[in-house]
Amino acid sequence: MNIKLFSLLVGLLFTGTGCATLEAGRTSRLDIIQRRGELNCGISGKISGFSYLHKDGSYKGFDVDICKAMAAAFLGNSALVNFRPLTAPERFTALRTGEVDLLSRNTTINLSRDSKGGNGVTFAPIVFHDGQGLMVRKSSGIRTIGQLRNSFICVGSGTTTEQNLNDTFQEKGIKYKPIKYQDASQVTQGYLQKRCKAMTSDRSQLAAAKAGFPSKERGKHIILSDMISKEPLAPASLGGDEKLSDAIRWVIYALLAAEEYGINKNNIQDKLIQAESDKSLSSLRRLLGIDGKLGSKLGLSDNFVVKIISSTGNYGEIYDRNLGPMSNVSIPRSRNNLYTNGGLLFAPPLK
Repeated sequence: MNIKLFSLLVGLLFTGTGCATLEAGRTSRLDIIQRRGELNCGISGKISGFSYLHKDGSYKGFDVDICKAMAAAFLGNSALVNFRPLTAPERFTALRTGEVDLLSRNTTINLSRDSKGGNGVTFAPIVFHDGQGLMVRKSSGIRTIGQLRNSFICVGSGTTTEQNLNDTFQEKGIKYKPIKYQDASQVTQGYLQKRCKAMTSDRSQLAAAKAGFPSKERGKHIILSDMISKEPLAPASLGGDEKLSDAIRWVIYALLAAEEYGINKNNIQDKLIQAESDKSLSSLRRLLGIDGKLGSKLGLSDNFVVKIISSTGNYGEIYDRNLGPMSNVSIPRSRNNLYTNGGLLFAPPLK
């Protein structure tokens, strides 16, 4: 076959939906998103507090707002997102085939997923530090993992949750019987229908599930104190696309940096006026796109941080809105606080 024709066909394949990896020198998915004018974002759609269908017909939640922050940065408008609900087994296939541009779907980073020889995806910085736990009925009398010997446990199929459950119980010599479901809502329903003695998931998802129980049920269940894994959750994109992964990475860092600087949705315009009038505020001027042309280095507008914070607010605002004490799912920030407040989150310098 003619070399030029072959190259053209490969290029067309990439810009369609059959792309598996990004060849060197090919068009970045970021360019495709910007030409399309819409971001296709993969979410769960069934986890209260993280991504769920609101009664007004729109998707809301922590993961949803991360998608919106990306759209604000990439396209200048946080509303230009097409949300694709995906089950756990579907999510990586949807990335590889181009059905979605990125995942913001409570997905755990691990070596197999983040390597070229594994799922071939690239992870952004961690947006939520979590850990796997188990929930049981208070009336069961179960308070430790050891008391679940020979019990049925509801778990999501094709997830790290399933593997962690097996690893932990095998290491402890505890026999159990898994009942596997395709998505989180099915796991919850199986548990509520008493098909299993316990359900397992990330502790944040257990808290979200419990908050969604019928009101008369919520006080009848407890999350065991045992934590059987580390679950660092982060957005993911197709491996090999450095331009897109760089942009995603620094959008996350911008959300954290804005909170550290005390920049929020309410004061962003005042901060911008302050930075424009005071040239001594070097760091602030770079962050808000006045100096440094940082956005241009990522294929974004230089004021991409202003667009993000004007749309979604900073990381803390996103967290509080969806998972804070006034939300339906209240999860203390704890390790998901800024490093200045005793947490694990921080942004490298934006310079």
